[in-house]
Amino acid sequence: MLKEFKEFAMRGNVIDLAVGIVIGAAFTKIVNSLVGSVFTPITAYLTGNTDVSGLSWTLPPAIEGQEPARIGWGVVAQSTIEFIIVAFALFLVVKVMNRLKRQEPAPPAAPTEEILLLREIRDALNKRQ
Repeated sequence: MLKEFKEFAMRGNVIDLAVGIVIGAAFTKIVNSLVGSVFTPITAYLTGNTDVSGLSWTLPPAIEGQEPARIGWGVVAQSTIEFIIVAFALFLVVKVMNRLKRQEPAPPAAPTEEILLLREIRDALNKRQ
């Protein structure tokens, strides 16, 4: 059972997945920092509020004496900005990887049996002349 687990854990797909998760976690920190340090202050400047995630619309209470309902659009806006940054960064990474894959020259194809046979015939005919 330990041997089977080792074979499972050492397969390429599992290791690739683990590397992707670790890189994704590190990348999330970068995106959160970028949003918190760059985009949130810009949005705060434009809206006049320093805490973008706290921005909301207050609806009047349906019944007198109840708390007013709040639609917290600031959290949605901040999450949307983070998503767009992550999606764009992943798009750029995939685009670069695809470009690198295309630039690698394809290895020459091995000659088929027919080609090898024709070469032998050609060489034999050249020796006769």
